[in-house]
Amino acid sequence: MGGWLPGLNGRSPLRIGVVGAGFIGAVHAQAARRAGASIVGVAASTPSSTKEAVAFLGAERAFADGESLVASSDIDVVHICTPNQLHAPLAELALGAGKHVICEKPLALDLASATHLQSAAARAGVVATVPFVYRFYPLVREFRARLAAGFGPLRLIHGTYLQDWLSTEEDDNWRVDPAFAGPSRAFADIGSHWCDLVEFVTGDRLAAVCAELVTALPERRAGSGHVHAFGSGVGSSGTLRPVTTEDVAIVMFRTVAGVTGSVVISQISSGRKNRLFLEITGAEATMAFNQEQPETLWVGRRRASELVQRDPAYLDPAAAPYAKVPPGHPQGYQDCFDAFVADSYRAIEAGSVDKIDGLPTFADGVRAALITEAVLRSASSHQWEDVEPSSAPESKEVRA
Repeated sequence: MGGWLPGLNGRSPLRIGVVGAGFIGAVHAQAARRAGASIVGVAASTPSSTKEAVAFLGAERAFADGESLVASSDIDVVHICTPNQLHAPLAELALGAGKHVICEKPLALDLASATHLQSAAARAGVVATVPFVYRFYPLVREFRARLAAGFGPLRLIHGTYLQDWLSTEEDDNWRVDPAFAGPSRAFADIGSHWCDLVEFVTGDRLAAVCAELVTALPERRAGSGHVHAFGSGVGSSGTLRPVTTEDVAIVMFRTVAGVTGSVVISQISSGRKNRLFLEITGAEATMAFNQEQPETLWVGRRRASELVQRDPAYLDPAAAPYAKVPPGHPQGYQDCFDAFVADSYRAIEAGSVDKIDGLPTFADGVRAALITEAVLRSASSHQWEDVEPSSAPESKEVRA
């Protein structure tokens, strides 16, 4: 695994534009710079925030808005890091302008729009990726490799994704408003990551779901105090407003291969900062990964259990290249993001997303939309709902 290198094969560094300059925009910009790209421009929500972002992100210049950035002739790759409702229109403009696109999830507020974007990317012949970055932990790759090498028939999949940053009515954020974030909040926001991880490590797919959604806090107060990295305002002076999206999702599922499982998704679990936990039981053993302790992979057997450590000398060849620092020196979320962006740029260099193993593309963004819509249908119907497979074409060959 490597990044885009300046001057590689006679090429100049990739020229990057970032739309959206909040927490995640800074993460994208840092990853782009580490991969050797040049950050040409940035567009934020206001002129003042754009000016600040140019200095903070080290961009060459400011753009008046996202539309002018994605149309600029001196940008090769557009990173879309805005609130959700802007993803689809900006991505469509960028694809229409022949740009490679890295778009935050969800791709769109509904399945039809996400599918349209996947088709548009295929027609444009460009790289279009979605940052399901938890795939890029070395021990997630090890998890996947060990399952593929033979773990016996899988018998059970379960886990959680728990956060606490929206656990009181004083916690507010644009994600709470369906006009900005879409009809699902907790599941679409973080449950999509968990489901992507299950499908990635097992190679299996969720076939049907049975879901219960809970809005534990039916009102929230628009905050005016401390602002979290995710952008939530915390205060007590705002006006209470009704909440219609879920704080908690509890989902049972069956996979195409017939494995049963369950997951609990929550953004109101006090003390849980970002606990993405996945455990899979096979006939021979059980394996578990906890994102808050990403340096180890637990492997359990009847006689004894072990903790596999992130040491590239002993990891599977598919996992070892993602271990970028010496054993015992922790890697984390930004390292995953760096690897994802570097692999996206490698796909541009290679001219094909298929040549980069495990790279999440717009097809995976559509999968997330499919599963989210099935969860919403199930919560409404109070019965099992099928997850329909996507029929949209995947982008194979891409322009450099």
